[in-house]
Amino acid sequence: MRILVLNGPNLKLLGTREPAIYGTETLDGIIARLRTYAAEKGVALDAVQSDIEGDLVAALGAARGVYAGIIINPAAYTHTSVAVRDALAACGVPAVEVHLSNTYRREAFRHTSLTAPVCVGQVMGFGGFGYLLALDALVQQVGK
Repeated sequence: MRILVLNGPNLKLLGTREPAIYGTETLDGIIARLRTYAAEKGVALDAVQSDIEGDLVAALGAARGVYAGIIINPAAYTHTSVAVRDALAACGVPAVEVHLSNTYRREAFRHTSLTAPVCVGQVMGFGGFGYLLALDALVQQVGK
């Protein structure tokens, strides 16, 4: 099984970016931990981070037939990007949306996700551990 992990804008700054909200773990650390966890389950991962909306859309467009599932943290694009939402819907690959923080405990504009309705589920508020939870959910979902 092969899973695509997509991370949106500013997530490369994890570890130093607003640690009170996002914690001190870096994105590289999260992905390394996820790779180890995935390998234990016999799952291969490809990880992409981009601050550019079009890069995320292109990666989603290329996912069909290559990946069994997608873990996506669209970051700010969660609340603003119809393009990412439409690419998720069009790719036909089951996706789980991940957020490090609980967006419902934050500013009101973060309470709306354009991408969640086209995902099989959402994991939020558990920091980097949420990526592991998303992987478990995808493995179970794809195995149905």
